Amino acid sequence: MKQIAMLLYPGFTPLDAIGPYHALSQFPGYEFFYVAQSAGPISDGGATIIEAQKSISEVSKVDILVVPGGLPAITMARAGDPLIDWIAKIHPTTEWTISVCTGALMLGAAGVLNGIPATTHWYSHTELADYGALAKDDRVVESGKVMTAAGVSAGIDMSLVLAERIFGRAFAEKMQLDMEYDPKPPFNAGHPRSAPNSVVAELRSLFDSVLKRD
Repeated sequence: MKQIAMLLYPGFTPLDAIGPYHALSQFPGYEFFYVAQSAGPISDGGATIIEAQKSISEVSKVDILVVPGGLPAITMARAGDPLIDWIAKIHPTTEWTISVCTGALMLGAAGVLNGIPATTHWYSHTELADYGALAKDDRVVESGKVMTAAGVSAGIDMSLVLAERIFGRAFAEKMQLDMEYDPKPPFNAGHPRSAPNSVVAELRSLFDSVLKRD
């Protein structure tokens, strides 16, 4: 069987991981597993804990690599981390390398996005460009075998796009129907282009404070 590995680290964003997991774990002919620096329970920093079945030292190649986001992804990308080195080593072996939200910054730090279009959470577009990526304001961006998704919920969109690329539209549509993925948000505030300016400013200020940006 082919293999799908989702990389976890303390502080990952749960929906970044669980949304794609729900879709990708149903891919026929693929084995899905979680991988982390060390095998064992990995916490999001709150009440969500996911068991990593393998450590990065046990995985030298994989068919699909998935990197979810989270605030630690930003700091690991900036400072360097063994996980960044592992991504750089694994990427040449993959058929697909994909990320959700700020997971794209880890791909960028690993050299995966240099000179190619990519997306991430709206707050981090400028930082994404710092890694040589051509930042795009789209939900899902493809470039060769690299696929990146915007913030959090966009990981579900990306998973469906990937399902179509591998198995065809009918399979992807059945997966979407199975999930009843038919979003109708109660507010038009899902992106800075539509959210009230005061809401954007408040959230940006919160992120700046957490990440110690001036």
